[in-house]
Order: sequence, then C-alpha cells, then structure tokens
Amino acid sequence: MRRWRWKKEKKMCGGENAAGDNLRITMTGGRTAAAISGGTGIPPAHIVLAKNAPMLYNPREVLTVNENIAILRKWIEESDNIVFFGGAGVSTESGIPDFRSVDGLYSQKYKYPPETIISHSFFEAQPEEFYRFYRDKMLYPDAEPNAAHRKLAEWEKAGKLSAVITQNIDGLHQKAGSRNVLELHGSVLRNYCRRCRRFYGIEAILESEGVPRCDCGGVLKPDVVLYEEGLDQNVLQSAVWHLQHADMLIIGGTSLAVYPAAGLVHYFSGRHLVVINKNAAGSDLGADLLLTDPIGEVFSALQ
Repeated sequence: MRRWRWKKEKKMCGGENAAGDNLRITMTGGRTAAAISGGTGIPPAHIVLAKNAPMLYNPREVLTVNENIAILRKWIEESDNIVFFGGAGVSTESGIPDFRSVDGLYSQKYKYPPETIISHSFFEAQPEEFYRFYRDKMLYPDAEPNAAHRKLAEWEKAGKLSAVITQNIDGLHQKAGSRNVLELHGSVLRNYCRRCRRFYGIEAILESEGVPRCDCGGVLKPDVVLYEEGLDQNVLQSAVWHLQHADMLIIGGTSLAVYPAAGLVHYFSGRHLVVINKNAAGSDLGADLLLTDPIGEVFSALQ
C-alpha cells in the first residue's frame, strides 16, 4: 500500500509567513496526514489535517479539538473492526507511572537502572533485589480502570472492537471488562513456579517477603516479559492477524520505543490510523488523525 506524509516547507511571502507556509507531499513510510503549526499560535495537538487535505495550507482549515473528536467519533461509528494498540500512557490516569515520562521510573534514582533490574540476567543473579524493586514499583493492586479502559470494553461488547493489544502488564483492560486482550509483555497478575510450573496470583508476591517460593520450594517468577526475554509467539501472531484485518487502528499512550512490540503497528493497512499521545510520539507514522490530549479526556469526550 502506497503511503504518503505531508512535510512543511517554509516560503517567505513578505513579513510574517503564517499564511505563506506551503506543504509539499513526499513518499515516506507514513500515511496521508499532516500535523503542523505554521505560525498560527495553536499547539500542534490541535492542528491536524485529515486525509485528502489540500496541498496549500490554509489556517482557516485548521481543525479544533472538538472537530478532531467529531471526526474520530464518525470514524468509530463507521468502523466494525477496530483494534487498539496501547502502552503505559493508558494506565497513567489510573495512577500507574509509566517508564519514560519526566516523572517515570527511568527518571528515578536507584542503585541500578530500572531496565537493568527488570532484566532476565538480573533476576537470575539477584532475585531478592529484583523483588524489592518489583514489589515497590511494579505492583498496583488497587488501581482502577479509567475512561479509556472502560470505553474500549464498551466497544468490544458492542461488536465494534476486535482486540486490545497492550504493552501494559497491569490487567486493567480485563478489569474494565475487555475479553480479547493480547498482553505482549505478560501480566503481574500471573506468577508461576519455575520448578513445578504451578501458577499463583498477585497475592503470592504481595504477601511474601524476599524471594517468593512455591510449596515445592521452587522460586516464583512473574509471568511478564523481562528485558532479554522473547515475546510469546502465539500472542505475536494473534496481534499481527488482528492488525492485518482491522479497518481502524487507534494507537494510544505509547512511545513506540520498545521493539519488537512497536514494530507490530506496521502490519496495519486499514482505512483510518489514529494516534493519541501526549507527546506526539508516533506522529511519524503519518496518522490520519493525531491528538496529544490526555487519552482519558479523549475517550471521555466520545461518550
């Protein structure tokens, strides 16, 4: 499928060039779209030209937040096979910090970097230190689903959404009522004994101290994908299938920085690609619609 992306090309037209910025279309890996701010003073989040936008930029055609929501609502109404691809930003409004934001785990100080602690080799070498960090920073048993989780579950129940593909490990999509949730990185709600393979719930970790062990004496390991570990191939294949058959893909709350998970979105070739990210991450995908408002606010506005 041939994909296009708009690029802004400045063209001075005597004095301030707010209305003199031109757009030039180039072939890239993105889709037909534009997210620009050519001298209008409006934040990029609120400047989105939908598919088939005119070649020449006209500030009067800039879409407002309400117009963006109206377009998104219309596309959702027209779709019957939506796939949602989400990351940590989906759960931050439920009180679970993400990794890469200014206040995220990667910005906090520990004896070891978080990406080192939650790696396979560190778990093997220092399981007690791993679990000290894991209990302190990775488990949020009291977190509740927010508007985004609830709306996605509602769409699935209505037959409009076929799958949620998530990089999160908190289980909030299921708690909200979603059933077909593809957990790329596993779940903190599941833990298993490395010796006898018996499964335990999150309580086995919360109610233990040091390194949790099975009744058989084996060490328990969270059923999450640590750094240096591979993703479940069955989950990957299912995610690819749903993306290939979707007529609409909504990407939300993810920096798209973790591979191979982030590379999955390129399997989508349906009608509408929507990106909802506070920092405009993923804008280089050439989304048909880009919103940088908090994802919970966007989904709340779709009521």
